[in-house]
Amino acid sequence: MKSAPGRIRIIGGQLRNSRLDVPELPGLRPTAERVRETLFNWLTPVISGARCLDLCAGTGALGVEALSRGAAAVHFVERDARAAQALRDNLARLKASGGEVTAADAQAFLQGAAQSFGLVFLDPPFAQNLWTPLAEGLEQGGWLAPSAWIYVESPKGLPPVLPVAWSLHREGAAGEVRYALYRRTAAVS
Repeated sequence: MKSAPGRIRIIGGQLRNSRLDVPELPGLRPTAERVRETLFNWLTPVISGARCLDLCAGTGALGVEALSRGAAAVHFVERDARAAQALRDNLARLKASGGEVTAADAQAFLQGAAQSFGLVFLDPPFAQNLWTPLAEGLEQGGWLAPSAWIYVESPKGLPPVLPVAWSLHREGAAGEVRYALYRRTAAVS
């Protein structure tokens, strides 16, 4: 279901049909085109002007797709220095403004000074089982706007444990991947 390392295509917006160079790295899983297409169809009413966080960015396909479709800004966080540099290079080559890349471990990043984001892409490496700690870090650390949208990609059949303030909006599956869009609701006391 994932595109092979090498190049992946942006499927919509002003960068439509542009290609992202993808380094050959173990465990790198670019989100499949049809999953991205479905996700961004769901996000059409909210993507314009959104401030986004692409946590565990990998190729950055989700964040670049958001920029292409009108997001105001995307902060990409990727711990692998080679993937982070490839993402910087892709943003520069595409002249995609509004993207900022931080080469850091996602959990360590969430320990820093929080910024509020209206849309977060949470697609960590499957083998590391980071959904719950990263979700808790986002929720407790002040990283989410009051009604933020959170996209979560995880193995099919193993939905992650997420904060109670995150309400499932829509979900789907492609191959062995479950993808879901959540909406943050008022804090539960």
